[in-house]
Amino acid sequence: MTELVVKNGQKIPLKIKRLGINGEGIGYFKRLIIFVPYALPKEEVVVKITKATPRYAEGELITIKKTSKDRVVAPCPVYYECGGCQLQHLAYHAQLDFKKDLLLQALEKFKPSGYRSYSLLPTIGMDDPWHYRNKAQFQLRKNNQTQQIEAGLYQANSHQLVAINDCLVQEPQTQKVINTVVQLLNKYDLPIYDERADSGIFRTLMVRVGIKTGELQVVFITRSQKFPQKNAMIREINQQLPEVVSIMQNVQPTKTSLVMGDETIHLWGKEAIKEQINEVTFDLSPRAFFQLNPKQTEVLYGEGIKALAIQPDETIVDAYCGVGTIGLSVASQAKEVRGMDTIPQAIEDARENAQRLGYQNTHYEVGTAEELLPKWLNEGFQPDGIIVDPPRTGLDEKLIQAIMKNPPAKMVYISCNVSTLAKDLVQLSKVFNVDYLQSVDMFPQTARCEVVVKLTKR
Repeated sequence: MTELVVKNGQKIPLKIKRLGINGEGIGYFKRLIIFVPYALPKEEVVVKITKATPRYAEGELITIKKTSKDRVVAPCPVYYECGGCQLQHLAYHAQLDFKKDLLLQALEKFKPSGYRSYSLLPTIGMDDPWHYRNKAQFQLRKNNQTQQIEAGLYQANSHQLVAINDCLVQEPQTQKVINTVVQLLNKYDLPIYDERADSGIFRTLMVRVGIKTGELQVVFITRSQKFPQKNAMIREINQQLPEVVSIMQNVQPTKTSLVMGDETIHLWGKEAIKEQINEVTFDLSPRAFFQLNPKQTEVLYGEGIKALAIQPDETIVDAYCGVGTIGLSVASQAKEVRGMDTIPQAIEDARENAQRLGYQNTHYEVGTAEELLPKWLNEGFQPDGIIVDPPRTGLDEKLIQAIMKNPPAKMVYISCNVSTLAKDLVQLSKVFNVDYLQSVDMFPQTARCEVVVKLTKR
């Protein structure tokens, strides 16, 4: 059995070298890597070991003996309890540097061809890196001590709820609606879901706002179809929150980490709210995916369109197209735009958006990119460019092989996971030059980052 370098409960001095992928400080003790949340590079700290293994250890920050010049006081009163943010203690300019460094770490790990000479542009941040999230999704519980219903987020790696009535990264309108609805849940003493007993009804509250339209939607996520005092709750929301235009109920009957279930019930008002990006208007139903930071989404997609550098009469594939936001933004310049997505509602929205904008040169199809792109290529369709915006798992291997077999003149990769991006570039860099990588801070105060990569055929 391998002997442990450190033991649980042991206190050790540590010099922090860099930040890891989750925003935690990283140091080395007798060559063993130690992860320390809330510690910053160039700090000298004392750490209490909380988890010891032969390959790594985790520690709790006890004392800071030498403080980083980039350390700031986190403004959120529950920052160190709530698991929502990881970087509020780091000055914002340093957060932007960290997100560029995250990308560099991923490239150094996977080593795609020529990675040392890649151009990594400075991260594009926000003028005001607060109050940007357009959707609040807060868990509900009944506090056993106060007997009051509360809404909030779970602590990191736990199911301990932290009650929140002023989240500093939420759009203020969503927080106002959450607070008012919680007051109404208390007024009518409605049955809140108890995870241990698997009893009660109301599990989660979701509120989403259309930033450009001002429309707000409330979704009650419940354990069953039951909704006690439904008419009274709807009446009160109408009276106290006239800005709410849609009230919905989603049923999640199973014990699962998935917040929403398959069944959605229309209670009052519109079934979806409207939002607009790059002059494309689309509906947001309760389960529809949409970026959480609309202001930076415009920046991100703008960078993607700039990298695509479309020329007149070019044909473009918009893989993982969603409701067609990117493809429709370039359709006026393109000969043809084709897009695909696995969600039928998204494709229906994309077609409706194209029709509303008067485009006759678009084609949207339900299916996976790895199935449809090879099919289109076999039918003789040859795109001049392709833009991909895949999920965190990155590109499917079949799609990568199809692209490498018939590489277009140019490709743009929009990534929400620097690790899977770097892994995919190992293959793609065999047939494409990597012109530059542009990171965009979509989620200030957190360790997450998005990247736009411009690729041109070798």
